[in-house]
Amino acid sequence: MTIEYAKLHGLGNDYLFIDTARHPIADPGALSRAMSHRHLGAGADGIILVMQGEDHPFRMRIFNADGSEAETCGNGIRCFAKYVYERGMTRATEFIIETLAGPNRVQLTVNNRRVVSVRSNMGAPKFDRSQIPMTGAPGQVLEEPLRLGDGREVKITCANIGNPHAVSFVEDATKVDLTDLGPKIENHPAFPERTNVEFVSVLDRDNIVMRIWERGSGITMASGSGSCGAALASMITGRVNRRVAVHLVYGILNVEWAEEGSVYQEGPATEVYCGLWPEEQ
Repeated sequence: MTIEYAKLHGLGNDYLFIDTARHPIADPGALSRAMSHRHLGAGADGIILVMQGEDHPFRMRIFNADGSEAETCGNGIRCFAKYVYERGMTRATEFIIETLAGPNRVQLTVNNRRVVSVRSNMGAPKFDRSQIPMTGAPGQVLEEPLRLGDGREVKITCANIGNPHAVSFVEDATKVDLTDLGPKIENHPAFPERTNVEFVSVLDRDNIVMRIWERGSGITMASGSGSCGAALASMITGRVNRRVAVHLVYGILNVEWAEEGSVYQEGPATEVYCGLWPEEQ
């Protein structure tokens, strides 16, 4: 027996999609560890299960490369929307996808029955320390020194946009050693549920450069929720306007914090290939 899957990516942040109506998955964490391995598996940042929703047409579950389950995924949401639309699972160009972080409304831009971009509502952000969650006194975490286990100190600004983000502003985000600082911040005891880690350089009030160490996956080429977290941290510290272009390794994601309170991200989704995975692995 084999499992049919499709590999899609959002600006290089890649996931393996499985329709659970056709292939029920008993242990998605173990399957994600196996399939996501860059050398021994199909290679991805994780797997995403396409499921029937409880109150809406669709539900998404995402498992990181280490097998842990994430609350949401901005790039994954866009790819999910493309997956279900182009397979005829819906003809709607606006619908809601259920996630552990709550419902996410997506709007599709379609050309010749192909999804060329997706705009999604990531919901209202949270900034209080307890909502990140992070240990310590109540209040926002704004450029707060965080002492690492090796004695070094980094300043972080935190936001939760369905999942936790710790953002550090640096002179050049492209030169940060992610493998050095990323896991030290992700697994810092101040974050009881771990955290995504973003390093940000501000180009001007409308543009930032971001690089990410993703909780449970390590270095990824992009992150929708990470881009939102980076943009929000830049906004609440007064560095940028409420709509910014986030420059990633393979392109740009646009993030807007609307006046009504919701955060929107908009960008492309690309399908790479379809494959078969032997269940006995």
